[in-house]
Amino acid sequence: MPFAFATRVNKIPPYLFAEIEEKIRVKRSLGVDVVDFGIGDPDIPTPQPIVDEIKRQVQDPENHNYPSSAGELETRQAVAEFYRKRFGVDLDPQGEVCILLGSKEGLANIARAYVNPGEKVLCPDPAYPVYAQGAATLCDAVPVRIPLLPNRNYWFEDSPGVLDRTAKMLYMNYPNNPTGAVATKDYLRGLYLWCVETETIMVYDNAYSELTFDDYVAPSMLEIGKEGAIEFGSLSKTFNMTGYRIGYAVGDASLIAGLKKVKTQVDSGVSKFVQKAGVFALQQYKSAEKPQMVKDNIRIFKERRDVLVKGLREMGYKVDPPKGTFYLWFSVGGSSLKFSDKMLDQVGVVVTPGVGFGQQGEGYVRMAITQSKGRIEEALERMAKVK
Repeated sequence: MPFAFATRVNKIPPYLFAEIEEKIRVKRSLGVDVVDFGIGDPDIPTPQPIVDEIKRQVQDPENHNYPSSAGELETRQAVAEFYRKRFGVDLDPQGEVCILLGSKEGLANIARAYVNPGEKVLCPDPAYPVYAQGAATLCDAVPVRIPLLPNRNYWFEDSPGVLDRTAKMLYMNYPNNPTGAVATKDYLRGLYLWCVETETIMVYDNAYSELTFDDYVAPSMLEIGKEGAIEFGSLSKTFNMTGYRIGYAVGDASLIAGLKKVKTQVDSGVSKFVQKAGVFALQQYKSAEKPQMVKDNIRIFKERRDVLVKGLREMGYKVDPPKGTFYLWFSVGGSSLKFSDKMLDQVGVVVTPGVGFGQQGEGYVRMAITQSKGRIEEALERMAKVK
């Protein structure tokens, strides 16, 4: 007998990436050679020293038992040490750090800890769907979408004047998914001070802090202040560890406490051997300078970025090379869904329709540069035929 979804679940639109995955599956089952620029999953392998470390750690029987839902102390200490070296921020590993099953679950669970039904959550638009859907909507809260516009560098328009002072929580993300936009410390400081003044919880998604180009160095929100702020990070993009599912939350101890309380009820933490590999990865940072394995990542993605930008510009698209993330975001002058369907159906190239990130994303598409240079060049040749 079929059962009806809960009302809150019915409010959530189909997850865009799941729909794209199904379209790709069908095409490949028909023998189509698909070049996939859809999901942001690095194709570059996890650095071999990290792979070797997890192999070593999985051999230790002590790493086969349940971990702490908040993360092993050693892992929390490694995150704190990373923040000290990279951002000059001091953290108490006991009270100001929590280890996550990837930052995505933390971004959703922080709302479960603090947002009540009917309360407002400020969400950028376009943005990672988890903020408005996985967090606000699944808490029976009201997502209030704040436009990110290209003529404002994809910053909140006239910030912070347009923001609702009665909101409970504000989500922010720079370097930004999907636009690739970056933010200055002065801009972040203004929003942080507004949050302190209005007692709005600042949720800062900093998953792409280490994936930056052209001498841009991403800051941490905690360099500005901890009070009322919680920041989320991930090893997924920095070290090509998406499948390992390990991230972290840092910040105001009272907010970390709420997140930990939720996690004790819904998960049993990241596997110990994965945490050990995460410790090893974070320890590659000896100073604020990025370690060689991260620099190697950035060099590859920058080369790909430049090839894709050049090719798209030659087709007539206005594309700005992003200073952060591995995404290109550009206008296609019409329906993003129609453009995406055309590219997949006619030439087997997958791009993500911008409307999947919010109404302000309509007319744009996102391309993740998670294909080799050769595949990028091949995709550009195909796209030129149907532009």
